[in-house]
This record gives sequence, structure tokens and C-alpha cells, in this order.
Amino acid sequence: MSNAPQLIGSSGDSLREAFGKALVGLADEFPNLVVLDADVAGGTGAHNFRTAHGHRFYQFGIAEQNMVAAAGGMAATGLIPVVTTFAVFALRALEQARLSVAYANRNVKIVASHPGLDVGPDGASAQCLEDLAAFRAIPNMTVISPADQIETELATRAMIEHVGPVYMRTGRSPTPRIFGSEHTFKIGKGQIVRDGTDVTIVACGVQVARSLDAATLLNGEGISARVVNMATIKPLDHDLLQRCAIETGCMVTAEDHNMFGGLGGAVAESLVQRSPCPVEFIAVNDRFGQSGEPDELVQHYNLGITHIADAARRAIKRK
Repeated sequence: MSNAPQLIGSSGDSLREAFGKALVGLADEFPNLVVLDADVAGGTGAHNFRTAHGHRFYQFGIAEQNMVAAAGGMAATGLIPVVTTFAVFALRALEQARLSVAYANRNVKIVASHPGLDVGPDGASAQCLEDLAAFRAIPNMTVISPADQIETELATRAMIEHVGPVYMRTGRSPTPRIFGSEHTFKIGKGQIVRDGTDVTIVACGVQVARSLDAATLLNGEGISARVVNMATIKPLDHDLLQRCAIETGCMVTAEDHNMFGGLGGAVAESLVQRSPCPVEFIAVNDRFGQSGEPDELVQHYNLGITHIADAARRAIKRK
């Protein structure tokens, strides 16, 4: 736990590249690991694995449904298939993820880059704001959204070591460094990355860095904000959420996703059963995105640092 903002750098590798490089590092340790691609390896980071281990790289073309169904069959033979594509294209194969992977509880990993508004100029048709909700609703499916490059590397290892279906979000743009080499990651566990007493901000993915900046902004006004990195959306760390609700009395959730069904929904479902408190949501308000630079869209859709700080002030007033 730290009281410092802990932003180590303003920018770095993208999460997708961190994922691809982590896969290469795990290949020798897991000889049954194979990577499946739908003709977007250059965008997902999977090109790193293709270059290093081409004989374990399978190209399916633009046929995500076939790719995910085949992954279920490959897992039945003892392989660990890592399916890679863009988040919006992963939704095409939701039925296969449900039936060929999750229903059979196959050891398949689905890793999707380019989620949320971070896709930017590609526009609404490519901005996936529904993936966390869709995959979280599938039984047996673990859902992960790491916050920076270091955590992506650790989460990739944890995902491969975990036996069972996993959906993991990466990202498109370079992201600020939050964690150092001492960072640890465990599926199902959230972490307090900045302590505080007045409000808890629970964030995932690219919104963790913005939440830390919002906490710094609030600190200048005498408001003590706790920031929790909730990298595992499912299974959720209910014990940590309950503790934070009791200790700070109110919460804000922050995610690059639709307001419904993602991190905010998961947190609200948990709190209402265990320790109800005021909750404010930072997410896209049930709208499609549009073309624009990621930073422009963050401001337009009220996901920015000042918006998180405003939500914290509202939550505190509701206590």
C-alpha cells in the first residue's frame, strides 16, 4: 500500500505489446501454449509470438467464430490456446466462447486489444464498450483488465497458469507506468494503490492512472481519496470492496466501458449485498462512441481526471 500517486512514467509501451512480449517469454516454460490469430497480429501484439515461435502460431483469417470454436477443440487435446483479436471482433464469437469454451470449461484464453474509446479515430463501429459485460455474464469465464505494462506481463502469466477460460482486455495506446518490478498480481484480488479515508475510487485498465491523478487533484482540496486497482472484474474481490465501503463510506467506479454490466455494475452488485454505500459511476452513459483522438473522447464522454474528481465530490456529499 502506498500514499503516493505512484505514476512512474507518463507513457510507455501499450498493453498489447506488453502482452505479446510476455507470451514470447512464457513459450519455453509452457510448450503446449499456442497462439491463434484472426489476421490482426500486428495490432494485438501477437506478432511477437509469430516471429519467435511461428510453428506454434495459427492463422485463421477473419473468421473469429471458427477460431474460438477450434480453440475449444485444441484445449481438449491438452494445448493452451491463446486466442487473439480486437475486442469488437471477439464479440462476433461470443456464442462460441459460451458453448465451445465456457460451457465445456475448456482451458482457452481470449485476449482482446483495442477496447473502449481508446480505439480513437477508428470510430464507433470499432470501439468496443460492451465486452466486459458480455464475457462477465458467461459462467466459468474469468475476466481481467490490467492497468499498465508491468501488470499486463504478470496477468499474462497468471492467465496461462490458471486452468479454465479467461477473457483479458489489453489496449491500443501507450499507457502511463504505474507499477514497478516489485508489483504482484493474483487473479481475484484487487489492490489499494493509494490510500485515503474520504472516498474510494475503484478503477480498471487505463482508468487506474487517471484515477490516481484525480486523487492527487482532490488531495489539493483536502479530500483524501483511496484508489483501488480492480484488475480482475470476475471473480471480484468482494472482501476488499466491503472493507473500503466501511472505511471510506462511499465509492466511485471508473472504466472505459459502457456504464451497464462492466466494473461499475459488478461493484454495485457486490456492495448492495454486503455493505451498501453511495456509488458514482464513471463510464460511457449507454451511448456508442464516435471518431476522435482518445484524449478528446475521454473528455467528451466524461471519463477524464476532472470528471472522476467531480464524481468523488458527489459521492462524498451523498454519505
